[in-house]
Amino acid sequence: MKKPIDPLALAGAKPKGKRPFFLNDPDVERVMAITMAVAQELAVMRERLDTVERLLEAKGISRDDIEDFQPTPEQAEARGRWTQEYLARIMRIYQQDIEALSRPNEPSSEDVGHELARDD
Repeated sequence: MKKPIDPLALAGAKPKGKRPFFLNDPDVERVMAITMAVAQELAVMRERLDTVERLLEAKGISRDDIEDFQPTPEQAEARGRWTQEYLARIMRIYQQDIEALSRPNEPSSEDVGHELARDD
C-alpha cells in the first residue's frame, strides 16, 4: 500500500546543495523570496477569484451573497489545512536554511557550477 502524500512536508522540501545567494545580504534575499512567494500566490488567487465571481454573478449569485457566506465546520477545517500549506510554501526558505544547518559541508549549486567551469 502506498504511503499518502503529505503536501505540507513536500511544500518545503529542500533541494540538494547550499542555497546560492544573489543579493549582498542573505536576510534581504530571504525576505525577497517570501515576498515573491506571496505575490505569486496572490496573483493566482486573484485571477481565480475574479473568474468565480464573474461566473457566479452571471448565474444569479451576488457579491453580497459571497460576503455573507459562513463556512461549515468541515469547510473551515479544509480552509485551515490550506492556510497551513500556504504558509509552509511561503516560509520554506527558512525551513530549508534550518535543514542546511545539519549539512554544513554540502556544496552549493554555485560551487558546483564553478567547479564544472574550471579549466584544469
